[in-house]
Amino acid sequence: MSKSKKSGGKKYSQSSLLKGKLDISRSGMGFVIVENLDKDILIRPNDFGKAFHGDIVRVQVATGGSTIKRMEGKVVEVVERKQTQFVGHIQVNKNIAFFEVSGDKPIPDFYIPIEKLNGAVDGDKVIVKFIKWDKDDRKPQAQVESVIKASDESDMSMKEILIEAGFPLSFDEQLIKEAESFSGKITREEMSKRKDFRDILTFTIDPVDAKDFDDAISIRNLDNGNYEIGVHIADISHFVKPGTLMDKAAYERATSVYLPDRVNPMLPEKISNELCSLRPNEDKYTFSAVFQITNRAEIKHTWIGRTIIHSNHRFSYEEVQEIIENKEGLHQGAVLLLNNLAQQFRKRRFENGAINFSSTEVRFKLDETGKPIGIVVKESKEAHKLIEEFMLLANKAVAEYVSKIKINKEPLPFPYRVHDTPSEEKLKPFAAFARKFGYTFDTNDEKQIAASFNNLLSEVHGKPEQHVLEQLGIRTMSKAVYTSENIGHYGLGFEHYCHFTSPIRRYPDVMVHRILQECLEKNLKPDKKIEEHCKHCSDMERAAMEAERAGNKYKQVEYMKQFLGDEFEGIISGVAAFGFWVETVEHKCEGLVSVKDLNTYDDFRHDETDYALVGLNTKKKFRMGDKINIRVVAANLTKRQLDYEWVVEGGESKKSKVKSKKSK
Repeated sequence: MSKSKKSGGKKYSQSSLLKGKLDISRSGMGFVIVENLDKDILIRPNDFGKAFHGDIVRVQVATGGSTIKRMEGKVVEVVERKQTQFVGHIQVNKNIAFFEVSGDKPIPDFYIPIEKLNGAVDGDKVIVKFIKWDKDDRKPQAQVESVIKASDESDMSMKEILIEAGFPLSFDEQLIKEAESFSGKITREEMSKRKDFRDILTFTIDPVDAKDFDDAISIRNLDNGNYEIGVHIADISHFVKPGTLMDKAAYERATSVYLPDRVNPMLPEKISNELCSLRPNEDKYTFSAVFQITNRAEIKHTWIGRTIIHSNHRFSYEEVQEIIENKEGLHQGAVLLLNNLAQQFRKRRFENGAINFSSTEVRFKLDETGKPIGIVVKESKEAHKLIEEFMLLANKAVAEYVSKIKINKEPLPFPYRVHDTPSEEKLKPFAAFARKFGYTFDTNDEKQIAASFNNLLSEVHGKPEQHVLEQLGIRTMSKAVYTSENIGHYGLGFEHYCHFTSPIRRYPDVMVHRILQECLEKNLKPDKKIEEHCKHCSDMERAAMEAERAGNKYKQVEYMKQFLGDEFEGIISGVAAFGFWVETVEHKCEGLVSVKDLNTYDDFRHDETDYALVGLNTKKKFRMGDKINIRVVAANLTKRQLDYEWVVEGGESKKSKVKSKKSK
């Protein structure tokens, strides 16, 4: 019989332990999210134990008793900390120091031993590192990592975004030492295990400011009239071995994070920018997928294995685009051939069911202090698509190869990159909305849905409704994730797909390289925890995306502060019951127009089926995708929030209390 404990009228069964993620709301109430459990477990503030927001915990579930209206529990163990660094303020009183965490999630104050203040004084804003919270300790203990200067407000905000997302800001000294101990020397023993591509024309194509070149392409003509094209990827797994400190740190991060003014890397610079970066005129170890291809872009043979390469040149996307457009330049023959093949791959991909979504990316121009001084819209041109198609080809080839390998007639556990079909729940209202603009949608099967999307995207191009239908179409899509359950990649139209081509910045690619090598050596060691690892990588990818969005939002607010009172043309990018969001045409910066301000003119109600706010009396409609004039009225950096107001056609907004000034 299992024992039970009583606490405040509730009984807790020791046998009913569940593992999940603790989410603490702003109000202070907690909920543990358990996989495959329909409802979250309610955790009251006194029952958090030693856990913080975001931690993976074990919970004892309350059973029986008339007071239990929903599933409740209490935290009995912290399995994994989401966050070990925190931003906040120091309070020092004689020989006692405490740290108060910034942010809207309730976290207890930390005790800081005086010898671990690291120069911080009373009132300083600091970054601390959690040390421990032992069973008998009333408060968690931490040490000061660094003091944040007031002049570094933007820098501090970026660090805070990373910390809140669960990404460490730096690597421990031990990790730096481990990275420094690695040698990039090419040995005869290692060369004997690899195919030598050093005499074949090879080059990299990357953004102009890139430092970690993790992929290269080689090309040569074969005697049979075909081409041999190699996709060569930095061999991280040669250096980062399973079970090492470096491997553990890379897994915990699982991804690099790209903020507007910095990269928070998955691996130390010594590895990412030096040892494994495929820099020109250096011999490098790589893992490669090599294809024999006809001039009609037909794959005749595929070879996968470890290699050694020597990059002859480092191209930027802009340089390659110039060669494509002008038909002249260094290695023009190779570049033009690769582009021709890539275009054929791309065309065939869409014919076979891939969906041709394209989204606008924005990059900030920053001054030497990191302050935004301009905004550039990033265009995806043929040079970008060239690299994209060959990376997709390699990722697909690796996944297809592994998918054929079985252990005891069962599929080999492997981190596939999958993308599910759109849910009917999201697709139906989108199809009904598209019909209002005259676009029909066939939802009979998956292929017809994809074909309908592509027809719509082609027909809508250049029309006023393009923006709204593209954005809403993307929102109907499922999120791509890592899992060992291979359901294929719907958006790409691939039956088998994985991530193989970016191991410097993505941990799943490192996992793929290791399993791939085991397959090639016929020395399989199935990972029983593969699904757990996949879920962690998917979670960290999502956390990185949220951090990147927060970083971009901060820079938008920082940039738009100079335009308080100015009017701009915008497009309604989202609608809710409390207002609508507008993205300025000129800057691509999004702000909220509150329904409270709109209600000065009329009583506006949310029409969910039409993605609109509609005035009950005037029937004035604000619909997603509509063009509208707005005025910038507030820019709150702390909340990363822009507030706009609607400028009435032909006149000033009645609500405006800000004097308009000329736009800079």
